Amino acid sequence: MNTEKRPTPKLKLGRLHRFAGVFVLAFVLAAGAIFAPTANAQSGGFSGKVRTQRGAGIPNATVVARQDGKNVRSAVTDRSGNFRMTGLSSGKYNVVFEADGYQSGVLYNVEVGRSVRNLGNRLVLGVDQGTLVLIRGSVFYKEGFGLAGARIELEEVAVDGTVKSLGSTVSSGTGEFNFRRPEGSAKLRVTARFKNATASKEVDVDGAAIYRTAITLDVSRGSN
Repeated sequence: MNTEKRPTPKLKLGRLHRFAGVFVLAFVLAAGAIFAPTANAQSGGFSGKVRTQRGAGIPNATVVARQDGKNVRSAVTDRSGNFRMTGLSSGKYNVVFEADGYQSGVLYNVEVGRSVRNLGNRLVLGVDQGTLVLIRGSVFYKEGFGLAGARIELEEVAVDGTVKSLGSTVSSGTGEFNFRRPEGSAKLRVTARFKNATASKEVDVDGAAIYRTAITLDVSRGSN
């Protein structure tokens, strides 16, 4: 019996190279589709400093990026009041910032691009008066009129009788004065001085609130 031998088919070298090139190109395009950043890549953010009205940094303040009524990202300030927030997509955000003992603050419609935007010192918080001891008072002449220009001193009286100075001020044109202190129980002494006259009042403080006092000096209005 005769056996017919047939030659083994062979791919031409040029066709093989073209096939390999197409395969490599397809792999590269697929990898690019998987790993390449999209148009909405989250690469932007904010940085800045949360501070008091006097410029001091506020530590442990919370900063939140809010968009369409939803909290998107948050950050906490360091001990100097500085923060850095990343991972935001391009767009406009309301930046909400707050800290214990302070009023809340908001920067509206702050735009984010593809980098971290520095907000500088624009995040300023005022003291929440609901967490303070407020001493409000007036100084009067003995005739009952408000006494302007009196020296007012505030002191804390300890249980053992020792006294610590907390500050001083001058009465206004209507004889009024104000002090602000952090909340907490204490016995405070308010002393008014004008010319050779001196008088004091003690105020017992037991928490954050407004405490009022009035001091009348043994000075006649006509003695000026």
